[in-house]
Amino acid sequence: MPDVRYMPGHLIRRLHQMSTRTFSRCMQEAGQDMTPVQFAALDAVAANPGMDQAAIAARIGYDKATIGGVIDRLEQKKLVVRHPSPHDRRARLVEPTEAGRARLAALSPLVAAFQDDILAPLTAEERETFVALAAKVVRP
Repeated sequence: MPDVRYMPGHLIRRLHQMSTRTFSRCMQEAGQDMTPVQFAALDAVAANPGMDQAAIAARIGYDKATIGGVIDRLEQKKLVVRHPSPHDRRARLVEPTEAGRARLAALSPLVAAFQDDILAPLTAEERETFVALAAKVVRP
């Protein structure tokens, strides 16, 4: 049997842990209360104002059943607002607030800056290859 430490699933789980830890550390150092999923959801909402929660979940690869809690927390932080869809009473459309746009603008450079930290042992060329391969697996 292969060494579990070198199986793709194990390595992906470990890399996810490292990425989440780096994100959390950087947000804490910046005095921000934001999780990786909240950041991804806020980014999706700002890029597509008026998107429904199911579409946000699909865009960021998150579970439809739990995206509501993520949006709840963003709404509690006054970063987004929700309103019923005029076309589907079951759907809730999400819009960024001005505070949400400002927070995203402030955090985006921080998040972009620590991406290299996540893959620090790799060369620039290896990072590019890694991202291309990971994207190919995630979005076949």
